[in-house]
Amino acid sequence: MGLRAVVIHPATRLSALLAVLCLACLSTVPLMHWGGDEAIADALYRLQGSRWALRDTWLMSTVIHVWGRNLSAMCWLSVVVAWAMTWTGKPSREWRRPLAYLMVTALLSTVIVSVLKQHTGVDCPWDLQRYGGDRMVLGLFESRPLSMGRAACFPAGHASAGYGWIAAYFALASVRPGWRWWGLGVGLFTGVVFGFGQQIRGAHFFSHDLWTLTLSWLSAAISARIWLMQSATASAEAFRSRHPARQARIATARRATS
Repeated sequence: MGLRAVVIHPATRLSALLAVLCLACLSTVPLMHWGGDEAIADALYRLQGSRWALRDTWLMSTVIHVWGRNLSAMCWLSVVVAWAMTWTGKPSREWRRPLAYLMVTALLSTVIVSVLKQHTGVDCPWDLQRYGGDRMVLGLFESRPLSMGRAACFPAGHASAGYGWIAAYFALASVRPGWRWWGLGVGLFTGVVFGFGQQIRGAHFFSHDLWTLTLSWLSAAISARIWLMQSATASAEAFRSRHPARQARIATARRATS
């Protein structure tokens, strides 16, 4: 299994990472500069009677926002417990590094988003005059007057509690490849529910969630390339040292077919 695991996952290659980043940048242009964000937010705003009527409802505010955040935190603690249990043999030792990777990376994406949103100075829709607030619209890189106060809405923080679990795709791919799509599905589904729930409340524009998804994917893929691939390489080296005769036969077969 160690030799098979050395194959680098295509999604962690530099070309794939750059492709994801470029796609996000290209998508940002129509959203943030050509009015795409406003068009989506306008539609959600009009559907609620030209106000954020669902902002403080039990479903959106308590279930999706508060309970959703708490659920993500409980899942993270469960991963920590599962990782600690690998030292007892249940789950088996092969899960130790993937669980450690998932534990760190799911938290890392949330931290990255939280730090960035404190420095981007982008307002939430509900703060803007267009949607009943008292602030004018400023672009992502426009200077912010001190009189406007601070803003911390880009990227979307709550969505990172869902999209951070995209890392489960790479964690499962390293030990149970057949389960990896379930991991990806859970991360995407949770991120979409958390993100769209906040858009309906007027807390974020679509582009805010797009960049949270992008940052979560990039941090998961880069961490997997560094962390899980190193583990796979070490496993392969250990396999070679334990089975020198078998490794020699494999090498001879490869030379014969080349």
